[in-house]
Amino acid sequence: MHSLPSVLALRHHPEFERGARDMASAALGIGAWGLVTGVAMVKSGLGVPLSLAMTFLVFAGSAQLASLPLIIAGAPVWLIWATATCVNLRFVIFSAGLRPYFAHLPLKRRLTLGYFTGDLNYIFFQRRFPDPEPADGQEAYFWGSVATNWVAWQTFSVAGILLANVIPPHWGLGYAGVLALLGITASLLTTSTTWAAAGVAAVAAVASYGLPLKLHIVVAIVAAIVTGLALEQWQRRRRGVSP
Repeated sequence: MHSLPSVLALRHHPEFERGARDMASAALGIGAWGLVTGVAMVKSGLGVPLSLAMTFLVFAGSAQLASLPLIIAGAPVWLIWATATCVNLRFVIFSAGLRPYFAHLPLKRRLTLGYFTGDLNYIFFQRRFPDPEPADGQEAYFWGSVATNWVAWQTFSVAGILLANVIPPHWGLGYAGVLALLGITASLLTTSTTWAAAGVAAVAAVASYGLPLKLHIVVAIVAAIVTGLALEQWQRRRRGVSP
């Protein structure tokens, strides 16, 4: 029986600490982006109470930033939902990738994992457990990783919300957040396959930038995944290993 106490018990597993430690290397970049998002929400006129509700309930920086201009402009609710959904379509891909590891867990547990899943959580998890099958320590590692990610994001996002009116615009926090995340991304490119996937994703994102609802993000992610899988399959065939 997978209950809340068993989830809390995972924090004593060695993999929980490893997941937290791995994600800690990216915490500064995540925090910078959370700070930018918190400031942007208040500066857009959303107000502190609604901004706090959004950061805890939505917990998706790109979707929050994409929907803000529409909320300010008084766009129809369906359009705001459609935009946020399109930006977050990448999590459907992430969920499909995580399914082989967590399909055996109860639905409520999987839904909880889905709320906490982030881009870098998925990347670190896949790097730690490249074989898509259940194994000991996977859920503990995941919880350690998302705990660090969630705390880093929410701490800085709330700080941005509360301090938005005293943070000068000329600080250039947006650029700082982007540069921090770029540095983290570059550190994860350790093989020719990941470099190729990143290059294809960059080209696809630029080529499809004119698409509405920020669909170029989804296009880039799909292009990267297809490239990575194709290259891995090709390398396995060269080595004579079954895919």
